[in-house]
Amino acid sequence: MTGSPTDKKPTFKWGVIRRLIPYLLRHKGMLFSAFFVMALSSGLSLAGPKLSGKAIEALEGGAGQVDFPRVFFYCALMAIFYIVSALLSYLLSVIMIKMSKKISFAMRKEIFDHLLSLPVGFFDRNQTGDLISRISYDVDTVNASLSSDLIQICTSAITIVGSFIMMCIISPRLILIFAVTVPFSIWFIRYRSRKVRPLFRTRSAKLGELNGYAEEMLSGQKTIRAYNREEEIIGRFDRKNGEAVDAYYQAEYQGSVVGPSVNFINNLSMSLVCMFGALLYLSKSITLSGISEFILYSRRFSGPVGEIANIFGDLQSASSAAERIFRILDESPEPPDLPGAKELTLVRGSVDFENVSFGYTAEQTVLHDFNLSVKPGSTVAIVGPTGAGKTTVVNLLMRFYDPVVGRIKIDGHDSASLTRSSLRRCFTMVLQDTWLFTGTIRENIAFGNDGATDSDIRRAAETSGIASYIESLPDGYDTILSDDGVNLSKGQKQLLTISRAMLSDAPILILDEATSNVDSRTEKQIQEAMNRLMKGRTSFVIAHRLSTVQNADVILVIRDGRIAESGKHEELLALGGIYSELYQSQFEG
Repeated sequence: MTGSPTDKKPTFKWGVIRRLIPYLLRHKGMLFSAFFVMALSSGLSLAGPKLSGKAIEALEGGAGQVDFPRVFFYCALMAIFYIVSALLSYLLSVIMIKMSKKISFAMRKEIFDHLLSLPVGFFDRNQTGDLISRISYDVDTVNASLSSDLIQICTSAITIVGSFIMMCIISPRLILIFAVTVPFSIWFIRYRSRKVRPLFRTRSAKLGELNGYAEEMLSGQKTIRAYNREEEIIGRFDRKNGEAVDAYYQAEYQGSVVGPSVNFINNLSMSLVCMFGALLYLSKSITLSGISEFILYSRRFSGPVGEIANIFGDLQSASSAAERIFRILDESPEPPDLPGAKELTLVRGSVDFENVSFGYTAEQTVLHDFNLSVKPGSTVAIVGPTGAGKTTVVNLLMRFYDPVVGRIKIDGHDSASLTRSSLRRCFTMVLQDTWLFTGTIRENIAFGNDGATDSDIRRAAETSGIASYIESLPDGYDTILSDDGVNLSKGQKQLLTISRAMLSDAPILILDEATSNVDSRTEKQIQEAMNRLMKGRTSFVIAHRLSTVQNADVILVIRDGRIAESGKHEELLALGGIYSELYQSQFEG
């Protein structure tokens, strides 16, 4: 999608990691416990090579002079240290998994809460499937890295430092070997990091696109089958799936080069240690036990470098996933209310548009110098060709967007000077796209009115004309609706949303193409329900079917973002203009 946040310049990796640290610091107790256990486990593990050296010292006397009690003592002590270290490592994993679970919950909640604070325009620019991918896949990727990779990195850091100190004590000359191999390993990892990071970023983006496409196509199954486009849709999915798989392969393939390469460098350093250690032993500059300890510590030193290189791909994937998460969190929420914004109360329902101009982009204006005055309790119908700007009027009324020029008044108050929450409480909406959530019919009708009683819900259903159908169901009002009410007809879903609106005491009603997807008989039933709903309210009716707006107090004909005609039904027919043409085209013959 053009204009998506994914087009922004990616955050540098270390900046992403710094932003993850506060999530860890929210659980300081668990984090401190984890570091304590980790340090203790690594310390016990680092003691192993020293104990091994002590055991070898007891063997250096040769045959007949071996101090077996001493050998057995150090071997037993080494085994105990390693067993305790393993148990502490297990405890560390448990702590980090629990902390990761808490972080995952907090991160998902923060993302979801922030999504609900974003302006409507954000969702117009982004695929739902891609957003879901960020909440699910990307959060899981980040937290898998926090629970395992973080342990590995911190443990490796302690092991590297501890091993380096011990090697310096044992043989400062042998340590010079790592002065060459370690910088080369670090350079190679950084070099590959710059090459691989964009591949993991692309992988996350392609997986998000694939999820978005799959979500769109699965929600449009009826249309796809009706037009017999299965093969074409499958072909498109295969292409997107191929792109996602290729991106996944390239990222993993290029990332997997790092581990074996660093392991080769480590093995080379080990060979050099053995070779030069043997020379030092022959020159009596180091003991056999010293060589043994140095080799074991060098393996401890080199091993973590290789382990970090092996989880390099996971770190890159987590970094890319975190970038996508933070791009959502960096999106600016809906602008706050102006300082001193007033709560709108005791609304009568008068609405005025004063010289309003608006465009979704700076390059294209949708409404031009729009003026309208609506008295309380009157019904305004808005008609016109597709793309004329009808729905834009609704978006501006609800302050989903603010006018570029001009202002909108509710009961004489500039809507920009009011709190959004109090303004939106003045409206109730019945839209073309009915939205029902997974839950009972009772919960769906009562949505938006927490204080609704069972009698209120039944009265609303009876007024809208859907009560008899609900009561014919085995579970009545406790019937569970799922998948946006797929087991209901279009008309039944629309009547349920009208029942929902019936429970609202909002003085202003918006009906946006509420009967466009139903047959004539259902349309009549819905129209009767809407007439009861509109009684006593200021109503804005957007419709393509002109039969539903003939009784409106005023009909506005919008064309190219301007009011081309206005008046009552008979007046506009007599005018013989755009409205008359639209009417005749619908009712000719």
